[in-house]
This record gives sequence, C-alpha cells and structure tokens, in this order.
Amino acid sequence: MKELTIKTPGKLMVAGEFAVLEPYQKLIVMAVDRFVFTTISTSETNLVHLPNFNLQHLAWQWIDGKIVFEEKDERIAFIQAAMETTYTYLQEQDVDVAPFTLTVQSELDNQASGEKYGLGSSAAVVTSVVQAMLSHCLQSAPNKDLIFKIAAIAHVRTQGNGSGADIAASTYGGVLEYASFQAEWLLKEIEESPSIDALIEKKWPYLSIKKSAFPSDLDISVGWTGKPASTKSLVNDILALKLSAPNDYETFIQRSRDAVAKIVHGMEDNDIALFLAGISENRLALAKLGDNADVPIETEKLAELSDIAEQFGGAGKLSGAGGGDCGLAFVEEEVNVPAMHKAWITANIEPLDIHIYQGN
Repeated sequence: MKELTIKTPGKLMVAGEFAVLEPYQKLIVMAVDRFVFTTISTSETNLVHLPNFNLQHLAWQWIDGKIVFEEKDERIAFIQAAMETTYTYLQEQDVDVAPFTLTVQSELDNQASGEKYGLGSSAAVVTSVVQAMLSHCLQSAPNKDLIFKIAAIAHVRTQGNGSGADIAASTYGGVLEYASFQAEWLLKEIEESPSIDALIEKKWPYLSIKKSAFPSDLDISVGWTGKPASTKSLVNDILALKLSAPNDYETFIQRSRDAVAKIVHGMEDNDIALFLAGISENRLALAKLGDNADVPIETEKLAELSDIAEQFGGAGKLSGAGGGDCGLAFVEEEVNVPAMHKAWITANIEPLDIHIYQGN
C-alpha cells in the first residue's frame, strides 16, 4: 500500500495586518513549529478521517466535477474545497486518481480545550491536503508555487476573503515578506478562467513572496491571551471603516507601510533597533485603527503583553487580526526572557513554546 504523511506548519503574522488586504501592501509572516499532519494512502474506497472533529470513515465520491461526501458537515468545507480543487487540477493533467484515504490531524489549537490560538488552522489544513494529494498522485514532487496557488484558490473559494499569507507560510516556511494576490482579483479569475491549470499558469499580478529572516541575536516570544479572535468579523469591521472614514483608513495604510518598511530594512541590514522601532510603530498604527473603527483590535491583554515587552527593552504587538489570540514580543537575546514570561503569567498571559519553522 502506498502511503505518505505531509507535515504542514501553522503561522503567526508579524507585521502589516489589515493593510495587506490592499494591493502591494507588504506583510511579514512566519511559519511556526506547530503542525497539521495529513496522511494519504491508497485504499479500496474513498474515505476521510478527521480525528480532531471525531469524524471517521467519511465516504466520498467524485461526481460531475465535485467531491461529494455521503454525510454533510460544515466542518469539512475547507477540506472538501482543497480536495475538489486539487482533484480538478489532476483531471486536467490527465492524471488517473485511484481511490485513497485521507487522515488529517491538527496540533495547531489548544490540545486540552480545543480553543484556537490563531495559528492559521484552516489554511494549514488546506495546504496540507493539497500537498498530500499532489505528492501522492503526481510522478514527481510538486513545486511550492503549485501547492500555494491551488491552496489559495481552494481557500478563497471557501472563505470568500483573506490575504493568503497564512497559506504562504504553510507552503514555504520560514519568515516571509508577502504581498497578497488580492482576494477580489482571485475570485473574479476563478469565475472567468477556463481551467484551474490556466489560472495557475497565469501571472498573479499583485502577488509577491520573498524569503527573509529576523535580525540575529533576537529572541521571539509568543504569548496567548486566552481569548480566541474572529478574523473574518474584524476584517469586515475594518473594511466598513474604509467606506465610512476613508481618511482615517488611508492614514492607517500609510503608517503601516512606513512601519513595515522599517521592519524590512531592519531585517535586511541586521539592525535590531530599526526592526524594534518598526514593530512598535506598527503596534501603534493597529491600535489607532481599532480606536477609529470602534473595535478592540489591541485588547487589554494584548496591550499588557506589548507593554511588558517594552519594559524589557524590546517591542511587542498583536499577531493577526487582534481582538484576542496571540501576541509577539521581540527582545535582544541577552534580556532575561524567563523574567518577561513570568510577568506575562502574572498578567494572565500564557507563554507558548512556539518557534519559527524554517521548512523542509
């Protein structure tokens, strides 16, 4: 029996959140060492196992260009889209797809409570399923650009929005400087493209992905605020601000652009002071954006996390959409990091044992 397991990392956004939804705006994202594992094996019938959801032996068929599950469950929407998009691509390549079983297991969320940390679980699952199917069915290993584009198509078809930065982190690993393909553009192309293959071969004009690295001698800490966040609702609130207060929104975009430019220069020049200044500026820009939109992007706990990082000579900020989830702290390596973590714990912020994952 042919069997393989794909290990796909989660992500944490570092800087440039919300602004990345605009064309050519840069975001910094890093892959982390928490994973989704997808095992694919040849079998007599088509099955999917999802132990995290206590869903086993989900039978499915390929009917008229669709993946059709015998049981309906909204929790399998992203997996269904990943399978369907990849299966369509394989059909376009005249690849014969024999029956197979998929088992998808995630360690991205809190194993005890099931609460989400904000590590990009749906994106990592989609990317993992796409890579597993391609690796299983193609004669040679799929390249990362192919995996990224198929996963992005599947994810945007299901969610309807998003930057794709989480998919990029799950695909390429490491620290990335990223500009989004723009979800509206991709949705339009999905509607108009004659095939998945044609869309993959096409140049995605807004997209850019560049490998990078943080300055050396820098410690990165991740803190969990104990409250999951709803990225989709926060994004919708910010897009509403764009319509109701365009000047405030444009000011934020400019502040984010300037802050991320500092961070990028700090990484390129290995300049810790410049990098930390950019992180602090991005923090302030996001907090002001939340004030203007009347949504708690920087919650009380996320503010405490960042303030404590600053007390230890570093810089901190929320990661992702804010409103909860995780925050990041960057301090120089000679700083007493355990003491900073102790201060977090006193403030009911849980330090997580999470690090950058560079990839295979």
